[in-house]
Amino acid sequence: MKNLTVAAAPLAAFALSAFAQDSDKPVSLKPKNAHREMISNWMDTEIDGLVQAYKEFHSKPELSLQEFKTAAALGKAWKAAGFEVTPGVGGTGVVGVFKNGDGPTLLIRGDMDALPVLEETGLPYASQVRVKNRDGTDVGAMHACGHDVHITMLYGIAPLLVELKHQWKGTLVLIGQPAEEVGKGARMMIEDGLFEKFPKPDFCLALHVKNDLPINSVGYTSGWAFANVDSVDITIYGKGGHGAAPHTTVDPIVTAAHVITGLQTLVSRKLNPIDPGVVTVGSIRGGTKHNIIPDEVKLQLTVRSYTDEVRKQLLDGIRELTTATCKTFKCPKDPLVEVKDEFTPAAYNDPELTEAAMELFGELYGKDNVFELEPTMGGEDFGRFARHLNVPGLQYRIGSIPRERWEASKKPGAKPLPSLHSPLYYPEAKPTVRIAVESMANLAFSILQP
Repeated sequence: MKNLTVAAAPLAAFALSAFAQDSDKPVSLKPKNAHREMISNWMDTEIDGLVQAYKEFHSKPELSLQEFKTAAALGKAWKAAGFEVTPGVGGTGVVGVFKNGDGPTLLIRGDMDALPVLEETGLPYASQVRVKNRDGTDVGAMHACGHDVHITMLYGIAPLLVELKHQWKGTLVLIGQPAEEVGKGARMMIEDGLFEKFPKPDFCLALHVKNDLPINSVGYTSGWAFANVDSVDITIYGKGGHGAAPHTTVDPIVTAAHVITGLQTLVSRKLNPIDPGVVTVGSIRGGTKHNIIPDEVKLQLTVRSYTDEVRKQLLDGIRELTTATCKTFKCPKDPLVEVKDEFTPAAYNDPELTEAAMELFGELYGKDNVFELEPTMGGEDFGRFARHLNVPGLQYRIGSIPRERWEASKKPGAKPLPSLHSPLYYPEAKPTVRIAVESMANLAFSILQP
């Protein structure tokens, strides 16, 4: 196999300049052993260069909607590999297209944004970046959610599949997506004409690192995998006054307390018990001093669900319950209930595609290294792509922790592994990068068989 000349040159330029739902389509994944060997041999040759690229991405993170240099680096690598590259899709998104004859169109997405977290891993390639958070405060920036691995997957899979282009047919659409962490990136790209300007995919794929799975393992959830995520702001209006004379006031703090308690009944007493839902009040702000009853109180909520019906039931219930409670306490005006636009829809892994992919991964990594995972009420906007077109989609998870650390964490009394978004989380670089590129390449190869 040839050296990574396609990917290495863009990396050097990047380092020096940039940073200085169900479908009726059948799913059949029948890879040939020869193809797997070709991919494995390519990885053997190129893994060190990919790890170098990963460390560059890790050390130079960019926050949501600011992924200019990361997108530029991907675009350079894809163009060098022979892709048609379009930057600036949905803000800082970048799209690469490689047409290779008649066959399926496959979308592979990787998210590019980092988090406003000050890194504490102590790695020699740890982020030293300091940035302004959205509220104007000075913070660190860190790839604490593993998006640097996802970027590296996109960086490596382009030259790999182009080098082996005589072994597959179809169209490959690579997506460098911005702003996943704030739930906006996929929507922004779709609204900017993603599926009008570029080939429409028959399948959508993505992967995500997992902080509590061992390296060389894969995790999956069939069906609903990630939840609808809504952010809701509530302002409750009262009539302020002296704390010693509450009878002359309308106390918004007491009203808010009743609202908070009542909101918990939306899930426990209004939803069908078999329908998942979460209503969490994450912030309550009101008042300035011990003996002053304020004029208003503000609440911030996160609301989680899977189906559109349950989502509507919860959001309508929040409005109705809050308004009724404020009337009961004779607030001077109705509350302001705002559902924010940072909505992330639930993500659904097509069961047929998931089953076929996990059979493939079982053959590659051993069935004991393929873990079925419970659905999570966390959010992930990758689901927008498949949902928008009603085509099969799958996002699977890859292990990132050395097996000895993983096994030690399971012992009674052991310290838990750092979670994603923790300043202490980091994947084991070489094996995690390898399985990211290798697993996605094998899956893509299987879908794009002539």
